[in-house]
Order: sequence, then structure tokens, then C-alpha cells
Amino acid sequence: MNPASQKNPAGSMVRNAGIIGAATLLSRILGFVRDMVTANYLGTSIFADAFFVAFRIPNLLRRLFGEGSLTAAFVPVFSTYLAAGKRLEAKEIAQTAMTLTALCLTAVTILGIIFSPLIISLIAPGFTATPEKYELAVFLNRLMFPYILLISLVALAMGILNADDHFLTPALAPVLLNLCMIAAALGLTPLLDNAALALAIGVLAGGLAQLLLQFPVLKKHGFPWRPRFQFKHPAIKRVIVLMGPSLLGLAITQITIFVNTLLASYLVDGSISFLYFADRLIQFPLGIFAVALGTAVLPALSRAAANKSWHDFSTTFSMALRLLMFIILPAMAGLIILSKPIVFLLFERGHFGAHSTIMVAQTIIAYATGLWAYAALRIIVPAFHSLQDTKTPVKVGAIALVVNLICALTLMQFFQHLGLALATAISSAVNCLLLLVLLKRRLGEDIEISGCGRAFYQSLLGTAVMVIIIITLDRLPLMTSNYESHLYESLRLMTKILCGIGSYFLCARIMRSPELTQLKNLMVSRK
Repeated sequence: MNPASQKNPAGSMVRNAGIIGAATLLSRILGFVRDMVTANYLGTSIFADAFFVAFRIPNLLRRLFGEGSLTAAFVPVFSTYLAAGKRLEAKEIAQTAMTLTALCLTAVTILGIIFSPLIISLIAPGFTATPEKYELAVFLNRLMFPYILLISLVALAMGILNADDHFLTPALAPVLLNLCMIAAALGLTPLLDNAALALAIGVLAGGLAQLLLQFPVLKKHGFPWRPRFQFKHPAIKRVIVLMGPSLLGLAITQITIFVNTLLASYLVDGSISFLYFADRLIQFPLGIFAVALGTAVLPALSRAAANKSWHDFSTTFSMALRLLMFIILPAMAGLIILSKPIVFLLFERGHFGAHSTIMVAQTIIAYATGLWAYAALRIIVPAFHSLQDTKTPVKVGAIALVVNLICALTLMQFFQHLGLALATAISSAVNCLLLLVLLKRRLGEDIEISGCGRAFYQSLLGTAVMVIIIITLDRLPLMTSNYESHLYESLRLMTKILCGIGSYFLCARIMRSPELTQLKNLMVSRK
């Protein structure tokens, strides 16, 4: 392991987050290109709804079995062996975990292909009223189900490398998925005359490409994949024990998504697509910053917890939260006030018309009200996992699920799909605040969340100034949007974004915000 990460865990976490954030930025940019291609070919039609639902199922299982519960349970246990210098035993644990994952997910994949009609009927029962949409969703789901096997192995490989303080290759993996989907859409659609089918083939190719990327790096780090069947090893048993509650907790999160999809299937055609495209934009700041910090913070907190170094634990956790607030608050405000021009530039072309732009922009605003909570959960939940406590997030997640269900059923009556987005924001806020309180109660005096109040008020003040600047610019005659020319709208939007970011950073510098210096370190980090 990198000695610097042991001497300065918080600094190492920032450096690693910078690596992940840079790679994720590239992935998200390509992701937007992918979404632009998807919007151009599919728009918000019934074919788009069918593809998004079909892709959501293996994607959901990826989060459950792969980078969700498996990684959350595996990394803290695996990090304990690495911290103790037991690399040979750690290699055996890694190989056994890969073998067990491959066997289990092969079985899940086979069952998923067989029961695809039932799965589609359960997740989107409204599709049965449109046989063409239902049958296409079933076919695409069957085609893409092997993706869960491939990407779960990728997620485990990423967890192994992250625990060994290597972040670049795992962070670059999603780039390959986006490249494969873009290439498939552009190259295969004219041949197949079916953009949804072309994209599904791209998903499979992307999963395989990501897996092949990890193998050489695993071997270089001393963890070559070889079949190993030591399923009774104490570490494997511990991972399985921890996976149970973690899997249940993630299941609750995904049930929330499924509930929204199910309810949206009863709304007007395009509702699922409105939610999908809005969520993609919300995921941009989350992916670059929140996910990057969350991925980097889990190994750092796991090492600190294994060594019972609560000062390092507190320092790393507090720094992650402060950096998150410094970035997410202005991002949240920017998405709210600039949602329409952003959607217009990215998606309004081909089958994606002006009505779709308005619907997606409104959905972004609803989702963005909870952006701070979505982001904070990426830090708070890994903190519990690093303590090998996977039960508490499950219990709180169950409460959040009930809150989401009540809010969704109530708000959709008045706001249609917007009510579903607002319900997600409200339940995430409840989840976040409860977990933060329980973490503080759990560790008591061992953890001190320092500087967060100061960071919040400084970020809030800077965000207010940024909003005033952007609104003022929007009122100028030359900056008025007509949503007719993509070129002019891009110049207007870029001007607003640059002036907004500049004013925010200027305020941070005037207030001597330490997060500004830490952000600079994060942006210039190198492995």
C-alpha cells in the first residue's frame, strides 16, 4: 500500500478523489454524448421507455450485487488484511470472492433471462396496455441481462484495486461503456433499423470491455484472477454476513426507484423518459464529485477504522463532507436556474422536441432540490460500511422508503412525474439527516465533525451571489434566451456558467475558504 496514504489519510483521500473525479468527468462527458445520440434516435417515445426499463433491471442488479452490497461488504474486510500486511492471504480472498461472484451471478443471469416477461410485468405493469412496448422491453431485457454478470465482476475488481490504493483504471472503466454504446448506436442502427436493439448490443460490449480492462492491472498488483474455491475462509464468511444487511439496504433504495418506475408507467407516455434524462443530468455532479469522494473515502475510512485511528477517521470524514458542500450547493442552484438551456443544448434534436425539453427541465428542478442529500449519502453510508455496520443504513433506508411511497402516491396526484421526483428528494433528505445523527451517536466523542457549519454558511453565501449574477445576466437583452439556435444558446449558457463559477470562487477566496485550496489540490491530483 502507498505509505503516504497511511501518513496523511485525508490528503490521500483528496488525491484519490481527484483521480476518480477526472476520470469520471471524461466518462460523464461521453455519457452526455451517449444520451444525445440516444435522444436523437429514440426521443421520449415508447421505444425509449422500453429500452430504459429493460436496461434499468440489469443496472439495478449491478448496484445490488456488484458495486453496491458486494463492494460495500468486501472492501472493509479486504482492507483489514491489507492493513495487517497479509497480502498472500488477501490474494486468496480476492480470487475466492471473484469465483463465488461469477458462479452466483451466472445463476442470476440465467434466471433473469427465463423470467424476463414476469420481471417487466412487475416493474412496468402499465406496459401491458401497449403490447409493442411490452414485447420490446422483454426482448431487450433478455439481451442485456448478462451485463449484470460482467459488470459485477468489474465492480469487485474495482473494489480490490481501490483497497490497494489504485483508482485510475477502475475510474476509467465506465468510459468504455459509453464508447461502446455510442459506437453501437451510430454503427448498428442503420444496419438493424432499430436503435434500441443497437444500444442493447452496445451495453453488452461495454460490460465485456470493462472487465477485460481490469484483468492486467489486477495481475500487476498481485491479484491475478484464478478460480479458487475456499468458500469457508473466515473473510468470505464475514463478507457474506455483511452483504446481507447491505443487500437489503440497497434493495430498499432500488425498490424506491422501482416504485417510481411502476407509478410512472401509469402516467402519460414519455414519463419514464422524462425521469431518466433528468436523472442523468443530476448524476453529472454526483458522479464527478460525490461518487468520486465516496469511492475514495471508503478505503481511507476502512483503514482508519481497522487501526482504530479515530482522529484520522474524523479528519477524513469531515473533509469529505466540507468539500461536498462546497461543490454541491452551487451545482444544485445552477441546475435549478439553468435546467432548460442545458436540456435544450444537450437533447433537443431529432425525436426530442420542445415539449420534451420543458418536461425534462421541470423534472431536473424537482430532483435537484434533493441533490445535497443524494451527495451526502455517498459519504455517510460508506462511513457506516467502514465500521462494518451494514444494518443501520438498512433500518434508516426502510424509513426513507415509507416516506418516499407516501410522498409519491400523494404528490403524483397533483404533479404527475414531477411528484415522483420530489418524493425522491424528500425521502433522501430524511435518510441523510437520520444517518448523520445516528453516526454521531454511534461514535460519540470518537468522532468530531469539525468545520461543517462554517463551510455550509460560506458555501451558501457564495451560492447566493452566484445566483444573483446569473439572474442579472439573464435579464440583459443580449442574454435573453429564444431556444431557437443551439450555437447562440451555447454561448449564452457558457457565459452564465463561467460568470457564475467565477463569482462563487471569488467569494470563496474573499472569505478564505479552506475548501477552495483543497479543491485545487483535488483538481491537480496525479496518481
